[in-house]
Amino acid sequence: MYLLGYDLGSSSVKASIVDATTGACVATDFYPRQEMLIKSPKSGWAEQDPETWWLNLKAVTQSVLKQSSIAAQDIKAIGIS
Repeated sequence: MYLLGYDLGSSSVKASIVDATTGACVATDFYPRQEMLIKSPKSGWAEQDPETWWLNLKAVTQSVLKQSSIAAQDIKAIGIS
């Protein structure tokens, strides 16, 4: 059984697959390779486009699944931070 964890930060989306039995990290990655754009339309404001988060989440998911050779249906839980 495997667990998939995401960390959605302002600079990138990180993902790791962990073996639930052993606690070992099977694969980890982040997207994009350069920091995501943060718009500041006014002083004290900070904005990001949620579509960018979604695109990077899909890319990092594909990467960790490929790295680990684990089938998506073998992921039994997902955590998001």
